[in-house]
Amino acid sequence: MSDHREPEDTGAAEVPPLGAHVVLLVGATGDLARRKLLPGLLHLMRSGLLPECRIVGAALDEMGDEAFRSLVREACDTFARSPITPLEWSALHDRLTYASLAGGSSEVVARVREAEARLGGVPGRLHYLSIPPSAAPQVVRMLGDTGLSDRARVIMEKPFGTDLTSAIELNALVRTVFADEQVFRIDHFLGKEAAQNVLAFRFANGLFEPIWNRQHIDHIQIDVAETLTIEGRGAFYEGTGAYRDMVVTHLMHVLAFVAMEPPTSLTPQGIGEEKEKVFRSLRPLNPSHVVRGQYDGYRDDPTTADDSDTETLVALRCEIDNWRWAGVPFFLRTGKAMAEGGRIVSIAFKEPPRSMFPIGAGLDSAGPDHLTFDLADASRLSLSFYGKRPGPGMRLAKHSMQFSIQEDDSHGEILEAYERLIYDAMSGDRTLFTSATAVERLWEVSAPLLDDPPDVLRYPAGSWGPDEVHALMAPRRWRQPFQRRWRGPS
Repeated sequence: MSDHREPEDTGAAEVPPLGAHVVLLVGATGDLARRKLLPGLLHLMRSGLLPECRIVGAALDEMGDEAFRSLVREACDTFARSPITPLEWSALHDRLTYASLAGGSSEVVARVREAEARLGGVPGRLHYLSIPPSAAPQVVRMLGDTGLSDRARVIMEKPFGTDLTSAIELNALVRTVFADEQVFRIDHFLGKEAAQNVLAFRFANGLFEPIWNRQHIDHIQIDVAETLTIEGRGAFYEGTGAYRDMVVTHLMHVLAFVAMEPPTSLTPQGIGEEKEKVFRSLRPLNPSHVVRGQYDGYRDDPTTADDSDTETLVALRCEIDNWRWAGVPFFLRTGKAMAEGGRIVSIAFKEPPRSMFPIGAGLDSAGPDHLTFDLADASRLSLSFYGKRPGPGMRLAKHSMQFSIQEDDSHGEILEAYERLIYDAMSGDRTLFTSATAVERLWEVSAPLLDDPPDVLRYPAGSWGPDEVHALMAPRRWRQPFQRRWRGPS
């Protein structure tokens, strides 16, 4: 008798090393660069995933290399996951140079050429445009006019345009400089392990995919609540608002992961095709199904207008008009200065007939069963359900099963969203990035709302927004982040 054994699982496939790169970070002195991008490059270096490279920071600020290196050191000291060691700082310090854009493109071109000469050979180029939409056309033209677009990949930050017209114009301009495969339109939410876990959970398990449809699901909530205010970013926020900043750029793409049909393969083309089918099936937004809010004190910020009607909170109901989801409402909400922070996707299942259970059994105490994904970096999920309380009689209580990626032996290998996406762009992997077609379709379904937005309602900072947010979902209830508290490691 032969001794048949399954091959041993040795973990993830070995990641091939990347070739040398010059990283041009435009907007290198901004808030995103300080909080995420510069510490992210440090973590990639620590993880052995950053190839031999030189990092050229560029912005309108006038400063030299040493001043920029001091800014990078401060950013890493403040926002990196752990303190940077002298050896790590020495390695990062030597990779950093700076070029001011105040006098035009010549200094940027010179610094990129110098970095390439130091690396030798023909290194790849990665341009990260950490800039607002209004500045994108000028920078894209500069990259094309100077030849820096050759053999380059470009990461473009959200939002990609501010409406359908501007998105079409920006896409047309980008195509005059870059081929489609060179362009990586970023959505950092899809770079999160938790968002990708939605795909794994749905399509790798026979238990849930058969009930992932209108026959078994009552509604779906996608919620990103923040306790932070705009914190002096009014100049950016005034031209953007919560809808453009978060919904059309992030929450709609998470919705596509939740709602898409099984792709033929987990490739950029396979996933992209199914996401775009979801977007084509989205009904245009009805402004009467949207609530816009602004927290008290927003206009007191010196960077905002005294009469601003920019929303800091938006809640909306949208629908997907296809066989799987017809009649199932999707509720999306995001806001600043909220009562509690959280990032969740919550699937509410339909409730069965209950006539067999006596009145007072407790069935109405906690609402329907929910499957909840935590989109924070911790990557957790929870399944709630009714069960019998111990003791005599039929008394029911809500229980939950929970899982955290922190319980997995490989949790230390997690890359944060921006780290993952920078690495993927260097690799040429477009799986988690957004296509021009998807961007334009989302602005198209947004047009009724942008053309006729409802009035902005005031809400106290530290609350869950105006009462109309709750009326939007009635008779259902928002599942506040987090109604059922996450348990710590056992």
